[in-house]
Amino acid sequence: MRARAAIPNDQLPRPDYTLLSVAVLLLGLGLVMVMSTTITAADRQLGQPFYYLLRQTTYLGVGLAIALGVSSMRLVYWERLGPVLLMAGLVLLVLVLIPGIGKEVNGSHRWLALGPVKFQPSELVKLIVVVYLAGYLVRHGEVALGRPVPATLGRPCPSQLRTTITGFLAPMGLVALIAVLLLMEPDFGAAVVITATALGLMFLGGVRWWLFGMLIALAGAALGVLAFAAPYRLERLTAFLNPWADPFNSGFQLTQALIAFGRGEWWGVGLGASIQKLFYLPEAHTDFLFAVLAEELGLAGAMAVILLFALLVWRAFALGRRAELAGHRFAAYLAYGLGLWIALQSFINIGVNMGLLPTKGLTLPLLSYGGSSLVVSCIALALLWRIDYELRESPRLRVRWAPVAPGRPVPSETSRLEARSL
Repeated sequence: MRARAAIPNDQLPRPDYTLLSVAVLLLGLGLVMVMSTTITAADRQLGQPFYYLLRQTTYLGVGLAIALGVSSMRLVYWERLGPVLLMAGLVLLVLVLIPGIGKEVNGSHRWLALGPVKFQPSELVKLIVVVYLAGYLVRHGEVALGRPVPATLGRPCPSQLRTTITGFLAPMGLVALIAVLLLMEPDFGAAVVITATALGLMFLGGVRWWLFGMLIALAGAALGVLAFAAPYRLERLTAFLNPWADPFNSGFQLTQALIAFGRGEWWGVGLGASIQKLFYLPEAHTDFLFAVLAEELGLAGAMAVILLFALLVWRAFALGRRAELAGHRFAAYLAYGLGLWIALQSFINIGVNMGLLPTKGLTLPLLSYGGSSLVVSCIALALLWRIDYELRESPRLRVRWAPVAPGRPVPSETSRLEARSL
């Protein structure tokens, strides 16, 4: 016996306006802070005070245009394209290291030239890794978010992820290869973010505790060896402990950032009135934009930005939970992965600015200047919006038929949408 269950339109959940509002606020604040941190330097160096603002606005326009296309693309295509995208990402990371193709800036080979602009493949690879691992966990995980995956004859599918070491080490081997390529650029910060995000997704995928603990120990040991193998890495990792010991060399950036925080006090010195951005704080518009924001907007502004990022991550995880309850496993893993990535990168950047973590070359998502970071962040937001759209529209677009045992009530799709209050 089969029965059809449909949901009235008035019972469908509303769009996630909190997610949209937070994204708009962060993007708008990013443009304001890029203008504030660069207007003096651009006027002095280039004679064009709005040079960086115009470029950032152009990047945002490109990012929104791409995001519009991404938001109209079904998630099932992203799931199928995961392995292809991963191979493309590996090719890009290799091209960066080839002399004559990769562009060197300040001793690092992280960029590819695309006409008048430079593209940083590591930013795109962060997104690609999340998409690939989300699909991998669906294909190889027996227990998907707490429920067995149905298969033929009513038996659960065999799980390479939970029953074999190979199923766990295979994707992490690819992540390790990506990390090695990033370290050759070198881009230690991106390697840390990608590895930590992958570990978090594997944990959510149900990897056994002993395997997870073993890999964390191995990753920690490898990062420790890499840190001690290069003197400049060790210096950067330890300088944050006492930046005042060498305030004009290894501790220069951090001491200037801490001075900015101190000058901001509770309510800030006023938008545009920062002193530290005036050739004191290096990379004020990229890595240390948050320090200038804290100086101009004070503790209140800094806490507001942290709250906005917390809301964004919360909505990503709430979308993952809704997808979990609705049985959309790829969407759930994708939302969780994007939330982990944004949370980790924003936490590291803010921690570096506040002197809580070693200095890393990581931008603050949606706020810092940089075309690659901004465009990829817009794509990530578009994917979250697409997840929300498919969770809202799938009951109306696809009528579900489910077998009903004699004497049992007809199952309702409404139960799948109970998570709309998250």
